[in-house]
Amino acid sequence: MQHTRLIRRSPATLIISVMVLLFASSCGSRQKMVYFNNLPDTAIYHTSIPAIAEPTIQPGDVLRIKVNSLNPETNRLFNAGTLQTAEESRYSSAEEGNVSGEGYLVNADGFISFPVIGQIQLEGLTRDQARVKLVGLVGEYVKEPIINIRFSNFRITVVGEVKRPATFTVPNERINIIEALGLAGDLTEFGKRENVLLIRESEGQRTLVRLNLNDKETLNSPYFFLRQNDVLYVEPTQYRDPSGDRTLRILTAVFSGLTALGLFLQRII
Repeated sequence: MQHTRLIRRSPATLIISVMVLLFASSCGSRQKMVYFNNLPDTAIYHTSIPAIAEPTIQPGDVLRIKVNSLNPETNRLFNAGTLQTAEESRYSSAEEGNVSGEGYLVNADGFISFPVIGQIQLEGLTRDQARVKLVGLVGEYVKEPIINIRFSNFRITVVGEVKRPATFTVPNERINIIEALGLAGDLTEFGKRENVLLIRESEGQRTLVRLNLNDKETLNSPYFFLRQNDVLYVEPTQYRDPSGDRTLRILTAVFSGLTALGLFLQRII
């Protein structure tokens, strides 16, 4: 009798076992959608911030250079030969509005054409190094010049499985991968968080790096902070077909019903 009772209960037990396995699988899938899910469960977690490499000037960059001195006439002379950059509007995010301005285009050989002085090579220099170089050159004509340099085209591109793929202009010239994904509306549910591809071109070389956003060690990666013209590509998962999401919801409803049926059978048997 006891043996028969156990056999009669087995269908309900089997249904519940299947649901437990599905639930565990679902929890595992959700865990993969959590950024840095291997962080310890503590209220406060400290980690050192890696040194951030300052971006260097590359061909194709557009620089805003402003010269200030005690002589207004000289200021106008050095600040006159600028290039209107229509490219800035083309590369700006449509949601942030067009960004237009003036700047000096770094040509393919790494030079800018500067008023009075002429051709100046700036490729490979940081902004501060370029500023020091210009102070020395302009200082031959102006006493104690003050020079400010900014990138007009510090932009990053985010494409793939994100909600708003686009190219974004970064006004403060500093952005990390999480902020960049935030500009693009974050990853969709189909984006591979463990395999985000970073494409970087610098000094004639193209570097491709894969970053795992599920791993806290990415916070310490030298590629966590982006540079101008970086591209982020979010790869889709193998379940990209939107119809699969509807199927999953149907299966979940069916198995929920089976679970309820199993519990009911277990009570009456």
